[in-house]
Amino acid sequence: MICLHSPRSSVFAVFATLLLWATGNAATVETRQIPSASMHKEVPAVVVVPDSYAKSTEALPVVYLLHGHGGDYTSWSRIAPLGELADRFNVIVVCPDGAIDSWYFDIPTDPNYRYETLVSKEAVQFVDQNYRTVQTPKGRAITGFSMGGHGALFLALRHKDVFGAAGSMSGGLDIRPFPKNWGISRHIGTIEEHPEQWETHTVINNLADLKNGELALIVDCGLNDFFLQVNRNFHVALINQGIDHDYIERPGAHNGEYWNNSIQYQMLFFHQFFIKPAAK
Repeated sequence: MICLHSPRSSVFAVFATLLLWATGNAATVETRQIPSASMHKEVPAVVVVPDSYAKSTEALPVVYLLHGHGGDYTSWSRIAPLGELADRFNVIVVCPDGAIDSWYFDIPTDPNYRYETLVSKEAVQFVDQNYRTVQTPKGRAITGFSMGGHGALFLALRHKDVFGAAGSMSGGLDIRPFPKNWGISRHIGTIEEHPEQWETHTVINNLADLKNGELALIVDCGLNDFFLQVNRNFHVALINQGIDHDYIERPGAHNGEYWNNSIQYQMLFFHQFFIKPAAK
């Protein structure tokens, strides 16, 4: 593993044994329908509640997991042991549906695509109303893989009043090098005809207003991933802007095996964010 520019890297050393802690998967896994007023429909989500939830009155933090292109709200359930992770880190895990190619954008010309609003507002409101949660950015993290990695950072940077921590696994953190791929142009127009849309809808260009300490950030990408260079560029941009973050490169490709490994580290990172006392 290569871990670069990681002021919190000691977290991994101190708590590495947590990754070896095996627990019974006693968490409750539910499929819920999130009402979306913006899209005039209900959107499914997997919600994983740890076993501890029913045994106390404690409000729990929430980790939102976003799926990649071509996937759906069940994708994460097939990649990682969500129940075990929810129990191990005592968090609620929410996996909302992001359609197969939304990139988690709100598209003004298409009322069927309001996935920025869905995740950053409607899903958060639904979860807070229906579960016992920490209802501040200190109790919310968001991450995802591929398209979902883009979506997680895109939404976190634009909604710092909602999310306090964010991550990306193999994320498309700059969509501009891929103008013909994954149906992006179908939603925001071609890069030739609408270059301004490509500039504003890519993660790396949403960094300008970020101040150090506003978001706890963790980014990782495999050495054999086609998104590796845009992740490296994002890492350099964060350094140049003086933003503390954890950045990891390690052997791996753009696949479920890599993301199943990544989520272990990222959940540990979010756990440390949740339990760290808020700055005064």
